[in-house]
Amino acid sequence: MTAFGISPAVADAFPDTLIALVTATGVHGHEPWPHTAAALENLEQQLADGSWQPTDETDPRIEAWHAAYRSFGTNPRRIRPSVDALGRRFVKKGTLPRINPAVDSYNAVSVRHGLPAGAFDLDHVTGDVDIRHADGSEEFTPLGEPDTIENPKPGEIIYTDTTGVLTRHWNHRDAHRTRVTEDSTHVAFVLETLRADRDGHLLKTAAHELQGLLLPHAEQTRVYYLSPDQPQAGA
Repeated sequence: MTAFGISPAVADAFPDTLIALVTATGVHGHEPWPHTAAALENLEQQLADGSWQPTDETDPRIEAWHAAYRSFGTNPRRIRPSVDALGRRFVKKGTLPRINPAVDSYNAVSVRHGLPAGAFDLDHVTGDVDIRHADGSEEFTPLGEPDTIENPKPGEIIYTDTTGVLTRHWNHRDAHRTRVTEDSTHVAFVLETLRADRDGHLLKTAAHELQGLLLPHAEQTRVYYLSPDQPQAGA
């Protein structure tokens, strides 16, 4: 079992953090996921007819992430939180990316609810996963760039396991090593808010929506929550 944990320093800096950890085992990534396809198409139709817009940087959900990024030295208009970047791309192109069913599922839930989301192939995670400040010595290989090695800046918040960094700038970009593909069968998905006092119910709704998309295509799914009061959960 892989444990996910929030470091005391991150918990102190962001006391209203709430992270949903949605795990799925026995994932069938090579078959069609019609409910996920329909969710993407529905969002695209709503955007096209003007009945709905993704959150942008004027929304309190995105503003909170911009403030967090600035607090650890990242310019959020140059290096954007994942949900911010996804929403901007969606508005510009009018369509959401199709990567694979598992990734498409969390993208649909992320943009619909205005919450950052990501996922890790647990078969490629080593040891436990910590959410902590970088010390500057860690190494990160960006998704899609297997020959690139970066070093997060000291103080930057990262997800990391015993081998290296899994995300940079908290949720800006995922690592290549733990990327989710059609072949991934044991996956941990995360959804995040920095304002559980305001958006905790929204996060829980989003987590159960994601679980609902996964259920027909996995042998088992579970939902856990991480917070400063409950800083560790198993996957």
